[in-house]
Amino acid sequence: MDLRGLLLDYAGVLDEPGMAALARAVRATGVRTAVVSNADQLSEPGLVDEFDAVVLSGVVGFAKPDAEIYRLTARRLGLDPGECVFVDDLRRNVDGAVAAGMVGVHHSDRDSTLMELEALYGVQLGC
Repeated sequence: MDLRGLLLDYAGVLDEPGMAALARAVRATGVRTAVVSNADQLSEPGLVDEFDAVVLSGVVGFAKPDAEIYRLTARRLGLDPGECVFVDDLRRNVDGAVAAGMVGVHHSDRDSTLMELEALYGVQLGC
């Protein structure tokens, strides 16, 4: 499996301490990264510069768990859905990403998500 993209939810994942640093560490390995949120805007606008794409449902007209928001994000990363991992704290959103062809990770805490991403990408992130 050639995984080259990482999509992360904002509220419940990226707003957790240490998760933005984890996303930066994954991106530093050459993986393309994106934020996917059911919002109109991010509460931290500076995050836009730390990701290759930011897809907000209030802007694009599709909301998680609709498969189209995941497909659109993959296209914006220049990838196929099957090359992407999606991380969210809500199981229904992870299920939507899986239905779109992505690998899904149900986020419960930073350490378990770190271990999962290290295994999926075959890297030691050390963060």
